[in-house]
Amino acid sequence: IGVISVHDVWGESRRNLPELDEFYIDVSDGNGNHAAQPGVPAAFWNPLVERGTRMVAKAMDDRIGCVIAIEAMRRLNKQSPNDVYFVFTVQEEVGLRGARPAAYGVDPDVAIALDVTRSGDELKGEKMVTKLGGGAAIKLHDAGLVVPPAVRDWMVARAEEDHIPYQLELLQGGSTDAAAIQTARAGVPSGCISIPCRYIHTASETVDYNDVEACVALLTGLLSHPAEL
Repeated sequence: IGVISVHDVWGESRRNLPELDEFYIDVSDGNGNHAAQPGVPAAFWNPLVERGTRMVAKAMDDRIGCVIAIEAMRRLNKQSPNDVYFVFTVQEEVGLRGARPAAYGVDPDVAIALDVTRSGDELKGEKMVTKLGGGAAIKLHDAGLVVPPAVRDWMVARAEEDHIPYQLELLQGGSTDAAAIQTARAGVPSGCISIPCRYIHTASETVDYNDVEACVALLTGLLSHPAEL
């Protein structure tokens, strides 16, 4: 990442963070060639690191949601009393753009989003009830969704019956694909199973293996029984 070195900045500029348009990526090779053309997407590279039950990597938001969906599919092995659709949406971060047409096309009776949520036990983060190691987070509401009580109770009852560790999530800022799905066609009862995650939108997003397993178990349990709200 290219930005003016701190050694070349003086006065007030040393105390100000650079604006986004002041950053750049230097892709020249010294011979006048460029390794990438303008407009090519770029991301920080960071390998997965395991620390006990903690997993640290970039893009846990929302690759870990994909992991949970895929593992639930494997465990279900096409055996469910419901017609189940797994949808891997795009562009959730920039306007829930993939979820809207997907929900219109599927026209589901009930929907479950899978996404990360903030962890309230970050060292300097805002305090909230969800924490790493506390189990699957069953969403109550966020900035774009108030979960219908019937959906919330359906999830909580399954977690308790199957002895799956869970916690309740109340998120002030941010939302998930469920915010778009709930308004598809004539409306869809929607909820979300959330994975507590530290340092969201950094290259060191951190989740707990036990929370991931709880999310897989909860999703599999919900889909293994008739979805009766």
